[in-house]
Amino acid sequence: MSKSNWEISFDLHLDKYRELDPAEAALRTGLEFDRELSRFEVSVLGHRLYSKWPEFKLIPDDKKSCPKTLYDFQIQVLVMRVLYLGVYAPSGGNFKAYRELPWGGLYDTNFNGRCIKRFAYGFGFKPDEFIKAAGLLGGVKFDAGDISFDFPFLGGITCRFILWKPDDEFPPSAQILFSDNSPLMYNAEDLAAVGDVIISALKELS
Repeated sequence: MSKSNWEISFDLHLDKYRELDPAEAALRTGLEFDRELSRFEVSVLGHRLYSKWPEFKLIPDDKKSCPKTLYDFQIQVLVMRVLYLGVYAPSGGNFKAYRELPWGGLYDTNFNGRCIKRFAYGFGFKPDEFIKAAGLLGGVKFDAGDISFDFPFLGGITCRFILWKPDDEFPPSAQILFSDNSPLMYNAEDLAAVGDVIISALKELS
């Protein structure tokens, strides 16, 4: 069986993860490293997971309640990349659309199809399922659009998902915003993957 793109990416990033200095990574990212158990503690969408080091393994604290999306290959790659590349900085409280980020204009069309339309048409016709799943993923209700939630993601960033329900004239629509500290933790491809992960977790729990 051939490997998926994320499985291939996992293999490519594993050596860099093994070579990192865990103390330096913890200081740079703000993520806690337990020397005795040799693992990082990470929080993704309200769920606690442990990232073993140097032999990588992502383990949910509560496997019964944690969606499988939060420990599959895609999130595993994101965790490794954050730990050897990311830099923590507190948010200034502002949110930006993907196209407003430093490199977002180059990839905005792709992000719109990959994440925004997927979210809009995945939940625009069933907003109650969005509300239910958001509550299981640490979502904090925000007053924007018809329904919106802020989601806490790995590395101290927040993702705001805004949904407009369809009416007689217009189809469902959506927007996804990122806290202004996101570019220090993630690059363009990584942030698109963040959107993917959140939508997949919402669908898994809806």
